[in-house]
Amino acid sequence: MNEELDYAEMLEIPVSTVNVVKKKSIFKKPFFAPKQEEAPAVASDELKELVVDSVNERVGAFTYAEDLTEPEKPAKKKFFGADKGSKIILTELIAVCVLAVAIFLTNIFMPTSAINTFIGTLTNPKGKEVEPTYKEITLSPVISETSDAEVLVSESGVLSFTAKGSVYPVCAGKVASVTKTDGTYTVEIAHTSTFSSVITGLTEVYSAVGTAVKANIPFAYSDGEGEVRVSMYDDGNLLNCFSMSGEVPVWNS
Repeated sequence: MNEELDYAEMLEIPVSTVNVVKKKSIFKKPFFAPKQEEAPAVASDELKELVVDSVNERVGAFTYAEDLTEPEKPAKKKFFGADKGSKIILTELIAVCVLAVAIFLTNIFMPTSAINTFIGTLTNPKGKEVEPTYKEITLSPVISETSDAEVLVSESGVLSFTAKGSVYPVCAGKVASVTKTDGTYTVEIAHTSTFSSVITGLTEVYSAVGTAVKANIPFAYSDGEGEVRVSMYDDGNLLNCFSMSGEVPVWNS
């Protein structure tokens, strides 16, 4: 094989023809050697074909065409047909909708839940404490637990007793008013902005207007000669949705 064949093998490109050159021997032929006949041209052509096929089998015929065009950039992934910014906005919108539904359901089924209390503190101006409803307030006895007096409750919801001893508020609050009529006192105690109690028939009152009172500390006194009456109101309406458990008033469930 000639230099063209060697070069083709190095470049690993297919070849289609090759020149076969038979070099002369450096040794002289003996004088008596018979004259050799030249190989026919057909044999030379067959040898060329065999060499070309052998090279092509090793190299492998292939064509190479360089693509000068720029590769196509991969399309950006989209979220429901939206880019990254729209995906964030859509996610936030879904979160807001879920929160709104949760608040709506808790307002209906759990009005006193922690989330409603938290939302109430956010919407409450100046951080003012949210007031409980009257049914969320635990009531206390209006007379001493050691007293033998019997406390009655009318159908309209008025507590009454006749006994000598200290008088207690039904729950903590602040004295809103003190009036005296026919020798006895009437005291109004505000427990919340809407829930209040009015106690009549008191002989003495220990607390002035604006004074805070507690359920376990007496604020007035009765000499037992007249009846003491206790009425509870919510937004001006007389409440009768409670009953007596011994000497303790409790809200009806």
